[in-house]
Amino acid sequence: MSDSALFESFLEMLSAERGARANTLDAYARDLEDAREHIKDGVANASAEVVEAYVAGLGKRGLSPATARRRISALRQFYRFLLQDNVRGDDPTSRLDAPKRGRSLPKTLSLEEVEALIGAAETVRDRALIELLYGAGLRVSELVSLPMRAAPRPGQDHMIIEGKGGKERLVALGGPALAALADHVATREAALPKLEAQREKAQRWLFPSMSAADGKLTRRRVAQILETAAAKAGIDPSRVSPHVLRHAFATHLVEGGADLRTVQTLLGHADIATTQIYTHVAEGRLKTLVETMHPLAKKPKG
Repeated sequence: MSDSALFESFLEMLSAERGARANTLDAYARDLEDAREHIKDGVANASAEVVEAYVAGLGKRGLSPATARRRISALRQFYRFLLQDNVRGDDPTSRLDAPKRGRSLPKTLSLEEVEALIGAAETVRDRALIELLYGAGLRVSELVSLPMRAAPRPGQDHMIIEGKGGKERLVALGGPALAALADHVATREAALPKLEAQREKAQRWLFPSMSAADGKLTRRRVAQILETAAAKAGIDPSRVSPHVLRHAFATHLVEGGADLRTVQTLLGHADIATTQIYTHVAEGRLKTLVETMHPLAKKPKG
């Protein structure tokens, strides 16, 4: 694929999976275009040495440190996207020093907001996919790539998910997610295309599509489903994305007392340092809870 096509796919992923807004996508597009102007033989296939030479040249061009950091970050995320989608077998930015920046806490939703979102689902399928994004903490790429054989058999309370790098993990499913998934499987035939050629592709997937070329629901379509449900539930759609539901899953587990190693396993994180961010989210929310609900905390001074 050309750089242009891969850039477009990457930006679509940022929008669908992470809820990136238009200004963020525009900035990333400019960053990648800058790389293409200076990496003459193509960004997607560039070697580590070529990428490092490009990064070394950022400072010499008089760019501000903030702009340079953002361009490095854009490249890092782009190459990780290519690695995850098996377009490349390596990450040419792996030897670069990580851009120094403050820790940002992930966006999340309250339990009441998640319940309202699920309740606002327009179809059985929509309810099932929201239940899986939240109830199992799936990445949207994992959700749309679930084959039909991944559906739990009667008596099973788990699924086997193929995550990043082709690594499999077991995810446990609670009662609501199992019930929603069973309802979806029972009515799934209606979502299959009528034309035989399209139907053959679509019937492989747990969440088939009527129109997508590969027969499965797209990341963007999942994001649209969430936006519709959020608006119906009275939640600002800009606060809701597949990745936010994954964050809510992890945050609520930590708030409920789950240990980090368990959460790490459920999320499929290779490094527990990635999971530790949820302790900061939980600490902030628990502090607010104590300050607003504990009788002594509310006791007036003097």
